[in-house]
Amino acid sequence: MGNLSLTSLSFDIVVLGGGIVGTACAREFAEAGLRTALIESAEIGGGATAAGMGHIAVMDDSEAQFALTRYSQLLWKEAAERFPPDVEFSPSGALWVAADETEMREVFRKQHYYIQRGVPVEVLDARSLAEAEPNLRPGLEGALLVKEDAVVYPPCAARFFITEAQQHGATLILGKRAVGTRGNTVQLDDGSYIAYGNLVIANGIVAQSLTSSVQLEPRKGHLVITDRYPGFVSHQIIELGYLKSAHSIQSDSVAFNVQPRPSGQILIGSSRQYGLDDSAVDMKIVSAMLRRAFEYMPGLRRLSAIRSWTGFRAATPDKLPLIGPSPEAENIYLATGHEGLGITTSLGTAKLLADMILGRRSAIAKDPYLPSRSYALHA
Repeated sequence: MGNLSLTSLSFDIVVLGGGIVGTACAREFAEAGLRTALIESAEIGGGATAAGMGHIAVMDDSEAQFALTRYSQLLWKEAAERFPPDVEFSPSGALWVAADETEMREVFRKQHYYIQRGVPVEVLDARSLAEAEPNLRPGLEGALLVKEDAVVYPPCAARFFITEAQQHGATLILGKRAVGTRGNTVQLDDGSYIAYGNLVIANGIVAQSLTSSVQLEPRKGHLVITDRYPGFVSHQIIELGYLKSAHSIQSDSVAFNVQPRPSGQILIGSSRQYGLDDSAVDMKIVSAMLRRAFEYMPGLRRLSAIRSWTGFRAATPDKLPLIGPSPEAENIYLATGHEGLGITTSLGTAKLLADMILGRRSAIAKDPYLPSRSYALHA
C-alpha cells in the first residue's frame, strides 16, 4: 500500500477475510468491474483455509447443500483450466466406502440420488473396490465412486484468486484487521477507516465479532500429513460413517478420511470438536483419528507422519452457510458458516453474492442460504 492514507480510500466492495471464500468473492466482484478491496490481517490462504483438506465434493445432506456443492464443483472444473501447477487441482474422484450391508444400502441410495441429478457415479463391489484401492482392508462391502470430485491445495488456490482479482484492479490490504463499522466505513485496528458501498464479511468464525445477530459455532478439526508414498492412495476415500460424524452437532467425533496429494503425501482426517478455542493439537483426538484410519487402511501404520495441525470451521445449526445481506444492514453481506465445505462452496458463494449485489439472475436458488432464515438469528 505504500504511504497512501487508508482513510482516503473508498470502494464499491470491501471484503473482509483472505481465505478461500473471501478471495473468491474479491475475484468475482473485481471481474464484474466493481472497485474492490480485500482486507486480511495475516496471510492469504491462512486460517481455516490452510486447515482444510481441499476436497471439492458434491454432498447430499439436503437439496440446498446439493445445489450449492454441485454448482460450485462445476465452477471449480471450469476455473481449473487457468490454474497454475501449485494449485494442485486433481480430478481424482472420491470413494464413499461401505463397511457393511447397511452402509451398502446407503451407497445405492446415493447412487440413485446423484444419477437423478446428473452427477456421474459408479457403484463398486468389494472386488472392484480392492482393485481401485489395494491398501484398504479386506472385507469391505463396496463403495460409491463420485467421478467428478476433485482435490485442490487451498492456500495456493486462495492466492491464485486474489492474484486474478488484482489483475482486474482489486486492492489488497494486508496486515490490517477490521474492528468495527461506522456508517458506510469499516474501522481498522490502526484507527483508520475505509469507505465502502457494500461490505462482505467473509472471515469465518471471526465474523461474529463484527455482527452480533448470527449464530456460528466453532468446530475444531485435526489433520495429519505423511511423508511421500506415491501410489499408496489414488482417490479421496471417506467412510460412510463420516456422515454420522458430520451430522453430530454436539459430541466430539472422528472418521476415516484420506486424500492423496500430488506430492505423494497422504492427508489423513478427520475430527470434530465443539466448544473449544484452543488451537493446540490434542493428541488424544489425533490418536483416535489415526486408529480409525488404521481400521480401514492398516498399511498406514507403516508410514511416517511428519506434521499435524488444527483449524476452526465456522458452522451453523442447519449445516448451510450464511450467504447474503446481514439482518443488521442492507449493504453488509455475510459469506461465512461453511463449516467443512468452505473450499468446495467458495466459488458458488462468490457467484451468489455477486448476483445479489448486481441484480443478476442466479443459477441456483439463494433463499436457503440467506442470513435472515429463521434459525440464524439470536433470540
